[in-house]
Amino acid sequence: MPGPVTVALWFAVTVTAPLVFFEWTHRWEEDQPVSTALWWTVGAAPVLAAALTAGRRRLSAGAVALVLVALSLAVFRWVIPLSGTAPWSTVVVAAGGLTVGGVVVGHRLRARRPRRGGFVVGAVVAVLGALLAQGTVGLGAEDSTVGGGPGPLYGGVGPVATPGPLELPAAGRYAIYAVGFAAHDPDCEVAGGSPVRRVTVPPADYGGDYASYAWVASFEVPRAGTFAFSCRTAAAEEESFVVGDVPEIRGAVASLIHWPLAAILLLGALPGLLVLADATRRRTRSPTGVSRVR
Repeated sequence: MPGPVTVALWFAVTVTAPLVFFEWTHRWEEDQPVSTALWWTVGAAPVLAAALTAGRRRLSAGAVALVLVALSLAVFRWVIPLSGTAPWSTVVVAAGGLTVGGVVVGHRLRARRPRRGGFVVGAVVAVLGALLAQGTVGLGAEDSTVGGGPGPLYGGVGPVATPGPLELPAAGRYAIYAVGFAAHDPDCEVAGGSPVRRVTVPPADYGGDYASYAWVASFEVPRAGTFAFSCRTAAAEEESFVVGDVPEIRGAVASLIHWPLAAILLLGALPGLLVLADATRRRTRSPTGVSRVR
């Protein structure tokens, strides 16, 4: 079986990298289509297969590589379902064929497993994983949003918001959006509504050429009507917040953005923590396998 570092690198290349690359190379109001993300997995499949096969059995390494390829494809099918359509059958066939080719190449290579440096590698992977986890969830939520915008706006506070109280058309849940570079952690209140709950990982880059919005919090009201709304930040007079409909986000990432931040960071750091645990276990044992701890 591949180690946690291999698994972490694989998902960083096939899930995080395409989201980050698209964010850096395209306009902020564009959503990444699923077709462009899937080909990262196809391209990485032979490299993974060759690395796993080097110095190991051809069949078992190939099977593990196919499992990891399938998991990456499943992420974009059910966890972060991006917009658009993709030739799924072509992608699966291409990834499978390239994986077999990587197994053949890897069988001719020799791999030597590192014996030291487990603590350093584990610490680096844990820190990078924690940092990448939050960004991956946020970008995945943005690109999995139906419509790509907050929809109709019902009022707000700040220089670019419509002045006055909120005019909400129905009972239910509403979203608070930060406009432009406004803070993502405002202290907001809605008189007559439920307590405002912040979004742990705010999806951003909603809107169009006029303004960008980030979903930072939500609340519920028991009826239609007029409600007083306020948001306080360190620079309240310069920042704007508006109220609109809750964005529709596809897939499991819609729930992930509300997880406690500690849980999201722990999920990303888990591969590195497993490496640290394994390095600690190995250090407590002698070369002959006898424990040094008495």
